[in-house]
Amino acid sequence: MDILFRVGGSSMRNLGIVALCAVLGGCMSTGETVSFRASNPQQQALMRDGQPALVSRQKSSLVLVRPAARQLQANGRPVFVVGINNLSRQPVDFRVGQVEAVQHAAGSDFEMKVVTYEMLVQEERNRQVAAAVLTGLAAGANAYSAANAGHGSYTTPSGRTGTFYSPTAAVIAQNNAAVQNEAMIAATVETGQRNMAALEQAVIKDNTLMPGEWYGGQLHLAPPADQGGGPKTYTIVITVGTERHVIDVTQGPAGV
Repeated sequence: MDILFRVGGSSMRNLGIVALCAVLGGCMSTGETVSFRASNPQQQALMRDGQPALVSRQKSSLVLVRPAARQLQANGRPVFVVGINNLSRQPVDFRVGQVEAVQHAAGSDFEMKVVTYEMLVQEERNRQVAAAVLTGLAAGANAYSAANAGHGSYTTPSGRTGTFYSPTAAVIAQNNAAVQNEAMIAATVETGQRNMAALEQAVIKDNTLMPGEWYGGQLHLAPPADQGGGPKTYTIVITVGTERHVIDVTQGPAGV
């Protein structure tokens, strides 16, 4: 667990920031980085532990944003960690459906879809179905091979040939196959459960924030369109209650 930001001497609660490499598109290697631009006096672009971040403050709410990883996968989904603080004396609502993302390219704006928790869960379920099919095929191949174990052939020095069957070898092979199959199936189930738990813990969802409460999680977006290797610019709008926090992002090759 990792505290997302510390601002003005007070820290937000721990957010469950879980690495979802296997679940959500692969680990980050040589890829792209992001930077933020403060678009109004109520915003401040920061560096926190070597990572870019942006603080956006309005009358009743504070929003903190940083990338979920030091590098984003080129042509992959950008993932951000969002922290929200209710500064008012009344409950305020955050709804994922009100988050907007728009890419700016060639003088036009293009919608970037917000990938919700429900969408990610469905993707994981589909992955689990595919994994179960592959595991079933592997288990079937193991069982078939074990069923034919114990059979062999021989050739004597005089040139005679024949076949033989060893019940002991067959039983050993079948037992080994059963153990391997159980291990494969258990690993498939365990991976699926672990991935579901990671999504539940990490991904931001609809939430009503009580006065003074912090809430946050990972925000996943559809990949921005490639700009021929050049920087990609887009805007994320995060609505908290009636307040809109406009986050300007530039994403480009690492080291450029």
